[in-house]
Amino acid sequence: MIIGVPKEIKEEEYRVALLPSTAKELVKKGH
Repeated sequence: MIIGVPKEIKEEEYRVALLPSTAKELVKKGH
């Protein structure tokens, strides 16, 4: 499965909607 996550693109914002560790947990649970 490919998980795509858009990141914030506004100035001075560097948030992402999903952390790599969280993505790993989702994959473990079969998502």
